[in-house]
Amino acid sequence: MGLFSFLKKAGENIFKSAETKAAEAAEEAAALREERITALKGVVESLNISIKDLDIAVDDDVVTVYGQTESQADKEKVILALGNVSGVATVDDRISVVVPAPEATFYEVKSGDSLSKIAKAHYGDAMKYPIIFEANKPMLKDPNLIYPGQVLRIPPLEN
Repeated sequence: MGLFSFLKKAGENIFKSAETKAAEAAEEAAALREERITALKGVVESLNISIKDLDIAVDDDVVTVYGQTESQADKEKVILALGNVSGVATVDDRISVVVPAPEATFYEVKSGDSLSKIAKAHYGDAMKYPIIFEANKPMLKDPNLIYPGQVLRIPPLEN
């Protein structure tokens, strides 16, 4: 046998160039990002909170949310709903509020916590747990169904 010569650009193309691989990877990343944005918008829409000009950007595990809500509570609920999604480490809040109010405290649920235990720690009265439950609706459906790592709103008590 010997050495045989062929035309380099002819024949079946089974090798992808680095540029083609990079372009395909970028397209896949963009498609995944759009899929995540759509899913996150669905989470916000499921809250039935009016948020004008809702826009969400995703950069790895950071979610940036834009828009305008009527109340501080609605703004905080949107932030918590997005932040309590698996895979989201940080929510960059760019939401403006029409009627500003005092901000709530955010609290990360620990193992062994209950809403009454959290109410006792924050308000000095375990029986004020319904305030925390109501402040976290519709994310919370049952006051007994909280889990470690979940972040909750603890609103200031009204005088």
